[in-house]
Amino acid sequence: MMVAGGVWGHLCAAVIERWIDAERRPWLLAAALTAAISGPVTVAVWALTGPVFGEGFYPLALLPHFLLPVTVITAAMTVISIFLDRARPVATHAAAPGAPPARFPDRLPPRLRGATLIAVQAEDHYLRVHTDRGSDLILMRLSDALAELEGLEGARTHRSWWVARDAVRDVNRGDGRALLTLDGGLTAPVSRRYAPGLRQAGWY
Repeated sequence: MMVAGGVWGHLCAAVIERWIDAERRPWLLAAALTAAISGPVTVAVWALTGPVFGEGFYPLALLPHFLLPVTVITAAMTVISIFLDRARPVATHAAAPGAPPARFPDRLPPRLRGATLIAVQAEDHYLRVHTDRGSDLILMRLSDALAELEGLEGARTHRSWWVARDAVRDVNRGDGRALLTLDGGLTAPVSRRYAPGLRQAGWY
């Protein structure tokens, strides 16, 4: 049941996170996921508990009695999962020898193909891609781009920024925050949420 619930929760998250930003509204996301997950899992627990313990199928009247414990457990696991993900930067890693290259550079406009990627900045429903040949906009969400950036070493430094590690030239710290100076004089913010993980990873 834990495996099945985890798979169903992952599918629900893939759909719901398209409309609810985990960075801006984590509690709303937790509530929506709990609501989406609890119903089907409650039915599954009700249907399987009796046969597993050799008691046959429970009557339908007992179904509501399963809802509260399933919902409480689902809510707790969902909140823990969301806030653990928020506590560390989302990193991408350089491709291992023989591994396929990152897919994201293929999305660059023709004039930027082959350029060195410096940073990716979210702007509404678009991404501003900063390279050593200039910048341009592409229609994509940052959360979707992170998977395609795998193969390039970098990390999310802010809810709106991903930065290539090799592009960092300097860091200015103050008031618990940091500002990264990148190739070409571009600056990228580091939010308090991501700062501890980046420090631990040796970014500054």
